[in-house]
Amino acid sequence: MFATRNEYDRGPSTFSPEGRLLQVEYAMQAVKNGSSSVGLRVNEGVVLAVERRVTSILVEPKSIEKLFEIDSHIGCAVSGLVNDAKNLIDHARVESQNHTFVYNEPISVHALTQCVSDLALQFGETEYGEKKKAMARPFGVALLIAGVDRDGPALYHADPSGTMIRYDAKGIGSGQEAIEDILKEQYRRDMNLIDAEKLAISILKQVIEEKINKYNVELVSIAADKREYTRRDEEYIDAIIKKL
Repeated sequence: MFATRNEYDRGPSTFSPEGRLLQVEYAMQAVKNGSSSVGLRVNEGVVLAVERRVTSILVEPKSIEKLFEIDSHIGCAVSGLVNDAKNLIDHARVESQNHTFVYNEPISVHALTQCVSDLALQFGETEYGEKKKAMARPFGVALLIAGVDRDGPALYHADPSGTMIRYDAKGIGSGQEAIEDILKEQYRRDMNLIDAEKLAISILKQVIEEKINKYNVELVSIAADKREYTRRDEEYIDAIIKKL
C-alpha cells in the first residue's frame, strides 16, 4: 500500500508514486503566492515591472526590493521568497563577474540563466563532495531574467524545478494567469520601449489588489542600443500612471 502524501514530501528528492516531487510543487506554490511581476522583450530592449506589497503605512516602500541588477546589461525580477532569491542573485553576480574576468566579454543572458538554474537544481545535494548541502530544500522563488547581449534582447523564466524557458513576454506571481491573458491580447514584439513600459505598468494596475501608485511598483528597462540597466524613479512611474 502506498504511503500518505506527507510521507513523500519529507525529502526534497523523493518521488511520490505518481512521479511527483512534492517539495518542488510546494515551492512553486510559494511563487504563486508571491507578488506579481511582468517581463517584456521588444526589439528596442527589455522591460521588467513588479508589484511592491506595502503592508503598512509605517513601511518604507524603497526597502522592499523585487528588482535586482545582476550586471550592467542584465536585470532580474523575482516572485516568491525574496531571501531565497538573494542567494540565487548573489550566485549570478559572481558568475557574471567571473565570466567577464576570464573571457573579457559580458556574459550572455542564456549562460547566466543556466548558471542560476544549475544552482536551483542542487537542493538536497552535497556541495563539492563535502557534507554541507547547497540547499536543504528547493528555492521558493521564480525569476524573470532579462537583458541585452550580443544576440539582442532576451527574457528568460527560471522556476524552482531548475527549468529555464525563453519568452517574449511572461508574468509570474499571484497574478500570473491574468497577466498572461492581457499579454496575449496586447503584447506586440514591434512596440517601442516606452510603449512596453506603459503596457507593463498598465498590466500591474489591472492585476494588483491595491490601487497602483508610484510607491507600490518598480520598473526597470534595458535599451538594446545602450545595454544599460536603468531603474525608473518614482516621478517617471507616476507620469506613466497618470496617462493610463
